[in-house]
Amino acid sequence: MNILETRMNILKTRINSKFIVCALVLAMLMGAFANVKIFAAGVSVTESGSWYESAYIKWQPLQSAKGYNVYVKPANASDSAYVQIDNQLIRQYATYWRADAVGLSAGNYFVKVEAVLSNGTKVNHVSSTLEVKAHDRSGFAFSGESQYKTGSGAYKEDGTLKDGAQVIYITSETAKTVELDVIVNSSGKLQTGTGIGEILNLRQKGYDTRPLSIRFLGRVTDENMSGQLNSSGYLQVKGKSSYAEMNMTLEGIGEDATAYGWGILLRNCGNVEVRNLGIMLFPDDGISLDTGNCNIWVHNNDIFYGRAGSDADQAKGDGSADVKGASTYVTISYNHFWDSGKSSLCGMSDTAEFFVTYHHNWYDHSDSRHPRIRVASVHIYNNYFDGNSKYGVGTTKGSSAFVEANYFRNCKYPMMSSKQGTDALGDGTFSGENGGMIKAYNNIVEGASSLIYANSDAGTTRADNRSYDAYLASERNEIVPASYKTIAGGTGYNNFDTRKDMGVALSAIDSVGDVKAIVTADAGRLNGGDFTWVFDNAVDDKLYTVNTALMNKIRNYQSELISVGGNSEQVTPIPTTIPTVVPTAVPTVTPTAVPTVNPTPTPVTGGYIHNFTTDGKDSSFFTIKGNLSSSKGSVIYEGITLTQCLKMESSTNIEFTLSEPASLTLVFNSPDGVNVKIDNTEHPVRDGIVTVLLDSGVHAVTKGDVANLYYMEVK
Repeated sequence: MNILETRMNILKTRINSKFIVCALVLAMLMGAFANVKIFAAGVSVTESGSWYESAYIKWQPLQSAKGYNVYVKPANASDSAYVQIDNQLIRQYATYWRADAVGLSAGNYFVKVEAVLSNGTKVNHVSSTLEVKAHDRSGFAFSGESQYKTGSGAYKEDGTLKDGAQVIYITSETAKTVELDVIVNSSGKLQTGTGIGEILNLRQKGYDTRPLSIRFLGRVTDENMSGQLNSSGYLQVKGKSSYAEMNMTLEGIGEDATAYGWGILLRNCGNVEVRNLGIMLFPDDGISLDTGNCNIWVHNNDIFYGRAGSDADQAKGDGSADVKGASTYVTISYNHFWDSGKSSLCGMSDTAEFFVTYHHNWYDHSDSRHPRIRVASVHIYNNYFDGNSKYGVGTTKGSSAFVEANYFRNCKYPMMSSKQGTDALGDGTFSGENGGMIKAYNNIVEGASSLIYANSDAGTTRADNRSYDAYLASERNEIVPASYKTIAGGTGYNNFDTRKDMGVALSAIDSVGDVKAIVTADAGRLNGGDFTWVFDNAVDDKLYTVNTALMNKIRNYQSELISVGGNSEQVTPIPTTIPTVVPTAVPTVTPTAVPTVNPTPTPVTGGYIHNFTTDGKDSSFFTIKGNLSSSKGSVIYEGITLTQCLKMESSTNIEFTLSEPASLTLVFNSPDGVNVKIDNTEHPVRDGIVTVLLDSGVHAVTKGDVANLYYMEVK
């Protein structure tokens, strides 16, 4: 046996990676050993973030990857806690990949992207710490006096899926083909429904009340939904009889989930949630709570123009989110209404009292019905009325509305009651119906044309005897005296807010001065959705006709979604560690003059790491000049607590040499926008991270702005 064969046998017993063996053989055949450095192009994350009960991550396409897996875990848990997200939650867009982890309870998380390379190896990137917040579960949908006491649908109150929940995914490709086994009789017989329409029809039989999350991905059109909608163009969710238990959530994933050309109709439903969807060019109503619904929660949706109706006042569609037909214990919250003509009808032919909450909605240059109320008792708080050309809250037919802590900016008529006050000054707005009563408390009103209070000169116009828009309360729990009645109908305020469980804690009501900032940041879809538009207040505050340019943009809207799925098989069980392909040490072999193999410095999967907390400035790969500090705070990265940093100062310099292209990741505790120079080019810190792709050769990291560097990684 010659020397080469002997050496190879020794190495094979110590090294599991066939790639290292090949590298060593090649090095010996070339006549010299050196430090063996194996690099694989890393995952380059461009953005990561969190939202309500979800987190997301975006990365650049990796040419050598055949697919991706994505995992999530609590930040304080070990790697064995990583859970792999559903394959459908990984999507490819025109210039990037994205994954959303949903159903997370409030807390801090790490999201890990794993690229499966064409040669079978894997490389990964772990996000910085992502803080996930809880949705605001407030309002009548969560009242202790309601039938189900929740509107969370398929989810628990902590935001995680209920035990035994089913999940289906609806895309432009799967709307007609998605399959689900549904219980269809009292004996538990299962029938496979094909297409979302058939699945919902089978659920209507009432035997299957298992929690069901229906998740929409990308732009799904009425053509994609052909055969799945009812004759009026709605995806109908219907229970067997009034208030039937459904335990169902209809939710959009990410920023671009859009119902395009169709609406959502709920009928005879109990405990249904509709969230994070864009609704465009809907027929008649966008979201319609039609008949016999309870514990319904409609939140964080973007509702745009619908199709023009036959009436002159339906040029923007009819109702954006209507509640009627004895639908009760409903919460409409954190929705963004984009120039809606009629935002929300609350009661139609109803004759009995029902209960609805509107909170944290952004009425963005919408015209009217915020809401228009018949018969109901309605709590309206923390909404932003933003340039509304007709009116804000309107009450008729003996209804009562508690309007508190809202911000009215250039809302022409903030509050009105039929046939009295402001409504009586003109031709009347409410079709000659009897009036309703409004109790107003702690609102900000700017730029109103008319607002008449029954008991105060604080409005724009002095009250004329009994003709007023609202009663102005000096205390939140003030009882409105029975002597205050509507002119038409003679009904008084029913003081429901002091006798009913409205499902909202006082601590959940935001300060009125913060409402504008909170609502404009949080209403609508994740990160405001993928549709942008800026209204011209000077024009649009008073305009109630269709904004032609906005309508054209809606008609031409396309999602940039290319495909759904990570193109990599699901991994079960989930790996707790990612195997390395570089050994920590290679033994010295000395029988002949053949050079020895030196250990590679601080290896990770195909590269090097440097932890300033444990390593200081000592490195056999990086040449580091600068000053260390242990008084600049700490950072948690990939589950490791880092407490010592290298200060990025004028004298700081880090040099290293790459034998082939690789990615460099730098971890800071600096705010977004602070720059670091890599090869004399500035790169901004985002979420505490800078990641760049570098060619082979010599590279240098130097000061851009003052910053604190805790960790470096080369892959």
